Amino acid sequence: MTVINEKFNINTQGFTDIIDITRNVQNYVYKHSIKDALVVAYVGGSTASLTTIEFEPGLLEDLPQALERIAPTNIDYAHDATWNDGNGYAHIRASIIGNSISIPLIDGALQLGTWQQVVLIDFDNKARTRTVYLQIIH
Repeated sequence: MTVINEKFNINTQGFTDIIDITRNVQNYVYKHSIKDALVVAYVGGSTASLTTIEFEPGLLEDLPQALERIAPTNIDYAHDATWNDGNGYAHIRASIIGNSISIPLIDGALQLGTWQQVVLIDFDNKARTRTVYLQIIH
């Protein structure tokens, strides 16, 4: 078994900024010309997540609205009392969605559905530069 490590940075606006990183992931994976592997993508930080979604305007509106109902921005969080940084909601949202995904690479193609894109979501209450780490295991 061989493990290949890659990483790239993404600038975000925070506040549930949803960014399509599918091309970034594909470019880093496909440059190795591997036929079959498991690709693990991970974002460092406790206020950002990786997931897949159909990257279209309706869902880009629906997902933040759903997360606002689950972990509202306008309530008090014990985290905020501890650190006074006002981003307790961001930690809750990131914990729910998670910070990594696994995608099979079969016959040289990432196995994403027709309408499925890989997205980074930054929940923090400020702009950030996020690092996405890839491990290609074959």
